[in-house]
This record gives sequence, C-alpha cells and structure tokens, in this order.
Amino acid sequence: MTEPKTTRVERMATPLARDSVRKIAEACGGCLRPVQLRRTDTVTGEVEQVMKPCGATLASVCPPCAERARLLRIIQCREGWHLEDEPDPGPPAPDEMQEYWLILRAEAQLRRDRGEAAGEDTADLDELIGELDTEITRAGVRGTVTTGTGGNEGKDGKAKGRRVRSTRRRQDVPDLPKQKIAPHTLGRVFTTPDGKSYRPSMFLTLTCDSYGKVKDDGTPVDPGSYDYRRAARDALHFAALTDRFIQNLRRVLGYEAQYFGAVEPQRRLAPHLHMAIRGAVPRSVVRQVIAATYHQVWWPATDVIRYEGDELPVWDEDGQRYLDPATGEVLPTWDQALDAIGRNDAPLHVARFGAEFHAEGVLAGSKDASRCIRYLTKYLMGA
Repeated sequence: MTEPKTTRVERMATPLARDSVRKIAEACGGCLRPVQLRRTDTVTGEVEQVMKPCGATLASVCPPCAERARLLRIIQCREGWHLEDEPDPGPPAPDEMQEYWLILRAEAQLRRDRGEAAGEDTADLDELIGELDTEITRAGVRGTVTTGTGGNEGKDGKAKGRRVRSTRRRQDVPDLPKQKIAPHTLGRVFTTPDGKSYRPSMFLTLTCDSYGKVKDDGTPVDPGSYDYRRAARDALHFAALTDRFIQNLRRVLGYEAQYFGAVEPQRRLAPHLHMAIRGAVPRSVVRQVIAATYHQVWWPATDVIRYEGDELPVWDEDGQRYLDPATGEVLPTWDQALDAIGRNDAPLHVARFGAEFHAEGVLAGSKDASRCIRYLTKYLMGA
C-alpha cells in the first residue's frame, strides 16, 4: 500500500525527528549530547558500550547537564559557606568521561607529532586538538595537557611565547599591603567576653559605576550622553575584574579566602556581583581592595574606523589573510596588532568597580544565612 503524496508545505509543517527527540530528552532530564564510551572487562574481554552525560555547565550547550551542575553548586554553596573544619579533599582521579577525552587528546597529539615529523600539513589536527582541549575543560579538568602544541606555534614552527605586559601598577590607584598567604581557607574566630566563640561569614555585593542616569525601566534618560561603550566593555571583562578582586583580597587577608558568586543583570545595564565569602572581612579592607582593583584591556585602538560600508577588507583564500580593498596591502593579524602596542600606549579600557558596595556579616544557621543563600542561588549559573 502506497502512502498518499504530500506537498512540501505539508511536510514542512511536520516536526523533525531530531528536534522531537531533543525536546523529549530535555523534558526528561536526559543529556542532549551524550558521549559513547567503550568499557572492556580485563578478565573476560567482554566489551560494553556505555553512554555518559556530557557534563556541560552551560545551558546553551546542554540544558539538562547544566541544570544538574547548577543544583550541585547550590548544595556545595549551602554546605561549604560556613565550614568550621579545613577541607582537604585532594585532587581527585579522572572519571570515565575525563579519561575518554584525555585518551582522544593523546591520540590526536601523537598523530600530529608524527605528521609534523613527516612534513605533512597539521592544520586539521591542530583544529581537532583545540576542540578536544575545549571538551577536556568542559569535563572539569584543570590546566593544559601539553605546552607548545595544539595550534600554539608560529609560522616558523616554534612555540609562541606568552605576551607579557608591564606589571607596574597604575599611579591613580592606591597600593595594597601584601601578606604571605597561609594555606588555609577558614576565616577569623571571634570570642565574646563570656567565652563564646563564633566564626561569621560575609555576603558582599559589588557593582560597576554609573554610566548615566536611567529611568525606572532601566532605559537612559539621555541616550546621547549615556556611556554605552564603557557599559559594554565592563560587562565583557567583568569576570576578569572579579578574579583580580579576589586575588587582591587574598593578598591583603593573608589566606585563601573562598567564595561563591553570581552575577545579577541590572536594569541599568551594569553587572551586579553577589558573593558569599567564607570568613568576615572588615569593611575598611573591602573599601581599600575595591579602590586598588582594576583590569586593563590591551587591545589595538578602535577610535578610528578604517573600513566601512562596501569598502571592506578582502579575504585571500590562498594566503589565508585579509587584504586592503584599495591597495591590496596585507593587513596585520590580531596577534600582530597586539604585538604592535608599545610601552607608551595606553590601554584601550580600564574596568573598575564602583565605590559603593554592600557588606553584611552572616552567622551560620541564622535566617540571614538562609536568605542570602536563596538570593545567591537564584542567579547561580542561571545563564
């Protein structure tokens, strides 16, 4: 029996099998991009195929795995914020998923080294190694597998050195006192006159400075004077600024202060950082660290537009480079443009926190602790 013919419009109106399976898996909490592993019994030689979740932490990659990771972070935050004992889990052994990606990475590296020794083109293998490194990072492995390979070579085949900028501090920021960091993560213990001791934690909120006055709905009062460029760059480099703040805070406190953090998007387009810090930090110290924390962005200058409209650079497929549309001149690559930044050049952007902040001491088991955790986990890995 032949099926009745359908028009293209009717076929397009029916759901795709792949999309349907994806939606069903997502609704059931199943991984959308599982990895197939091969498990071999070393005694019997029996081979078994095992499907493992990808373990992604980004909802844009795999929403079910990202949700499981978010719930895990919430549990870790609740149980680890007010620890009384020093945690020392030690580095764990790689799980099956991490082992799988590391083995693939080793095989790809071996093929690349053999190809390079034979004078073959290794561009495809370099790209594959880069993708595998990304998967290894997503699987939860810290650090790099190798150095000087995987697309980190120049045209001469030698490993590219790390680009180093001056470490001299800016003159418009105060210096910070530095202490030798002790290998512990617990905060200070306070003792009352009657002998009772307690170890408070801190809930800290930081934000960037204003970019201009806004209305109740978050839109600028004067779009012409609102600093959209600084707002966009601050948002882009907010993670690096936060990392620098934690580094400076640890240097001042003298121990490895631990924290959980989440970013709340504000209506005025400024990122808002909430942090649950293990241990109490004096407000004067927080104020001092904020004033001394900044992140400089060393990018090529962008104040002059050289190409626009129909006059855009031409891509040379043979040379894998861009050419000037009028003169045919070879345009510099991004790395070459960064290398051209001289000592006397100023950074393109300097990200800073605003002077205003909110700090609240919190005791374990109190209503304030539960309230802070609920507020923090509302945004924890929500994106």
